[in-house]
Amino acid sequence: MTLKVPKPPLKGSKALVVGVANDQSIAYGCAAAFRELGADLAITYLNEKSKRFVEPLAKGLQAPLLLPLDVGVPGQLEAVFDAVRKKWGKLDVLVHSIAWAPKGDLQGGLLDCSAEGFAKSMDVSCHSFVRMARLAAPLMKEGGTMFAMSYHGANKVVANYNVMGPVKAALEACCRYLAYELGPKKIRVHAISPGPLKTRAASGLKDFDLLLNAAAGRAPVGELVDIMDVGYACAYLATPYARRMTGETLYVDGGVNIVA
Repeated sequence: MTLKVPKPPLKGSKALVVGVANDQSIAYGCAAAFRELGADLAITYLNEKSKRFVEPLAKGLQAPLLLPLDVGVPGQLEAVFDAVRKKWGKLDVLVHSIAWAPKGDLQGGLLDCSAEGFAKSMDVSCHSFVRMARLAAPLMKEGGTMFAMSYHGANKVVANYNVMGPVKAALEACCRYLAYELGPKKIRVHAISPGPLKTRAASGLKDFDLLLNAAAGRAPVGELVDIMDVGYACAYLATPYARRMTGETLYVDGGVNIVA
């Protein structure tokens, strides 16, 4: 049977991308790739301080919706989805690309992570995706695709990744369970596991430059990935070409994860 695919493949799709901080953000790579393939975009920014960096990017991508979103502020998440509903009446793609942990808990070992820090890390970096999925699902009336950003430290111990390892492991498990629950609605859910990238979020990790250099040396393709590599992978998974793929943790890391 011939698959009917729009040209470009995401023409007419509506995508909400959460987590753009600047032009080095993974979320920005996703937004740019979606736009290149024809999607219309809704983009969020964390606060007024970050808005000045995100607003020009949103304009460059011709995003008709630019909205504030701090998942720790009651009501903001619901306001974002309400705006999407009023503007488009539907949603086809959701990208969750946010993670946070208190600096003291992130840079200390897991043994020394406070209960409060662990809970906040889990809420912002993991459970917020579940909350987004709950709000997005009713808008994905004809199916859709949801993405959450993980990292290899969810499955193998990565020095200095600390509390984010267990948090990302929980996030990947949430993606699998959401894929199972939402599958009957033709909504697909994937965890994306990029290789190390110089993003604002990664800068909080101790000795991150050493991690970058090690990854570049181990990658079978001989080089690091960039944000557009991640964006294009997500864009493919959001197209009809990947209509029967769901629940995957997809590595976009130049093959680093296969090397012992």
